[in-house]
Amino acid sequence: MTATAERHPELRAALRDLFKRFPDEYFRKVDAARGYPVEFVDALTEAGWLAVMIPEEYGGAGLGLAEASVVMEEVNRCGGNAGACHGQMYNMGTLLRHGSVEQKRRYLPGIASGKLRLQSMGVTEPSTGTDTTQLKTTALRRGDRYVVNGQKVWISRVQHSDLMILLARTTPLAEVKRKSEGMSIFIVDLHQAVGKGMTVRPIPNMVNHETNELFFENLEIPAENLIGEEGKGFKYILDGLNAERTLIAAECIGDARWFVARSAAYARERRVFDRPIGQNQGVQFPIAENHIETEAADLMRWRACDLFDAHQPCGAEANMAKYLAAKASFEAANVAIQTHGGFGFACEYDVERKFRETRLYQVAPISTNLILSYVAEHVLGLPRSF
Repeated sequence: MTATAERHPELRAALRDLFKRFPDEYFRKVDAARGYPVEFVDALTEAGWLAVMIPEEYGGAGLGLAEASVVMEEVNRCGGNAGACHGQMYNMGTLLRHGSVEQKRRYLPGIASGKLRLQSMGVTEPSTGTDTTQLKTTALRRGDRYVVNGQKVWISRVQHSDLMILLARTTPLAEVKRKSEGMSIFIVDLHQAVGKGMTVRPIPNMVNHETNELFFENLEIPAENLIGEEGKGFKYILDGLNAERTLIAAECIGDARWFVARSAAYARERRVFDRPIGQNQGVQFPIAENHIETEAADLMRWRACDLFDAHQPCGAEANMAKYLAAKASFEAANVAIQTHGGFGFACEYDVERKFRETRLYQVAPISTNLILSYVAEHVLGLPRSF
């Protein structure tokens, strides 16, 4: 079963050929062990799929967010979880769009080859959540270095990264004209930071997803690791967040298509009262509805990709794509469990695992409520609700 008129069929064919080496059993074992899919991520890296957005001059493919979204979609569609590696795509974009020529030369070739992994972005804090302008982590200039103090939470893939993008306040909130000013972005070499001013505390969670609390106590970062101009980090982060939300939308579309395909296959094969359960409208209608909603979400995904790749504003489209796709995938997950009945809870069918994985995206990287608030205020012109 395939969607109509899928874009980039040649990329999909190559990806699916690679993914044949990683059947359901592989991802099931990784999940049961609470492990990291090292072999899978290595295979993606070696084949160049995690470097599709890096320019050719630095060893990448020089493609856009559209092609990157296909990679992430197909990972989830094959039964995997792109959360293990999607950070490389949008974090690298921050460096690519706002880093200096020297920074690009220093880091991008290594990221493209797989020698370096830029999988983490340190933004969220315990006391501020998504109210990013209120963040408390500071980076104060001391000669040729910045000294960082503060705390971050829900920072993913730190233990499987070499580099991290960090957002910190370089000018006190009381001293800026606009609360979105005075924040800056840095590249943090994690090998030099962990145990030398930065402490990592893992957070066990319902998904096999490596995420952590970070504590900074006088962590020193070379001034040359500042990305772009001091004080403009919030603007740079927003650009990266649009890419993040669009890629997450693509992953949710991959999940939704996985659930729809599994539900339809099981409904065709499972016989009760001498007939396939898929013959009953009460079973087939919800699956058909899932397919329709997934295809609709896909259209918004492509709209967001096209605008981003054209360097046009795409905040509304990226948010709406993430909202629609996450909604479609979660509803498809519920239907898949209901269609499979008791077997939907059995690990060997993989539905419960994928259900847990896709449930995350009702909350992260931005909750559905905050997307609705964004659209109400910035698209419909309604009064700010918070």
